Amino acid sequence: MKAFGKASEGSRLERMKGSPRWCDGAFRNPLPILPGLRDPDAARPTLREFLYGGERRVPVGPLPSVDPRDVWARPADSGLRVTWLGHSTVLIEIDGLRILTDPVWGRRASPSRLLGPKRFQPAPVALPALPPLDAVLISHDHYDHLDYPTIRALSRRDPLFVTSLGVGAHLEYWGIRPERIVELDWWETTTLPHADLAITAAPSQHFSGRGFNNRNGTLWSSFVIRSGRHGVFFSGDTGLTTEYAAIRQRFGPFDLVMLEVGAFHPAWGDIHLGPDNALKALSLLGGGPFLPVHWGTFALAMHAWDEPPEALFAAGVATGLSLLMPMLGQAVEPPHGLSLEPWWRRVEQGEQAATPKAEPATLPETMSWPID
Repeated sequence: MKAFGKASEGSRLERMKGSPRWCDGAFRNPLPILPGLRDPDAARPTLREFLYGGERRVPVGPLPSVDPRDVWARPADSGLRVTWLGHSTVLIEIDGLRILTDPVWGRRASPSRLLGPKRFQPAPVALPALPPLDAVLISHDHYDHLDYPTIRALSRRDPLFVTSLGVGAHLEYWGIRPERIVELDWWETTTLPHADLAITAAPSQHFSGRGFNNRNGTLWSSFVIRSGRHGVFFSGDTGLTTEYAAIRQRFGPFDLVMLEVGAFHPAWGDIHLGPDNALKALSLLGGGPFLPVHWGTFALAMHAWDEPPEALFAAGVATGLSLLMPMLGQAVEPPHGLSLEPWWRRVEQGEQAATPKAEPATLPETMSWPID
């Protein structure tokens, strides 16, 4: 099945083996797990519990969303604008350039069109309606971050793909030209051609793999995006790590911090943040406007679908946190802020969003998830 991707070989594999993160045939998290991240009394959920357990894991109706294309047609007044498109997919407009993070338009976070977590609703804008892209960031190769049909569709646009060591093997196998792939180890930087913008792979604490026998065969990373005027941090998937303090020292302060807040569990504290640890990570990074990601699209854990935003909303109200919680497709400029509104409550209350509806964002038939 082509959606599984391809293992690295040749010069790509040799470069991976030279990484300080490579040990005994796989990548490893180099630092010890912080005390208290794992609940010793919490058992990891079984496959049956993961597939069928938990209450309110899926919203009763579609989340409010808006069509961002009219906003995208105008330059950002501040030079920095972001649009959350679901899960960890964010369009970042930074000083005239456009960066797309972990793009997923597929119907399932899975190699199969029939099995696996199904997205709650289509993305707020169809993939062909995206504006021109300067770069696509891929933090790691899990299915909810690296989506085969989406990559195949994006290959026709020919943007630069910036990703972690080893992930380029999947991209090349799926038709991305090798010269359009940049693979980075932690602390390595690439500069976009003919642009004042640098992208640096930074530490995270997670794992990788798309098959049953290639656990940790690719690297996982966070990313720092820096132009001459703005700095943005994107966490990818991660547990809480003291490396965030080192990232702040090297690259802070940040005009926008994007941290994953969903898919958490007491037994997963070393690989996912959740709301509480995301706030600790934000502090280590030096603060700044905070956009939560990795929620509101797939049921990937046992908690209620709206537990992450509710926890963060309470924290934001209590502390005056600079929290950005836009609706799907709602473009926001971090320097200008955004009124904190619990819009997700409309779903459970049965209210309709008082905002323009986006066009259906389903994939065209030629982009449906192939099984071959």
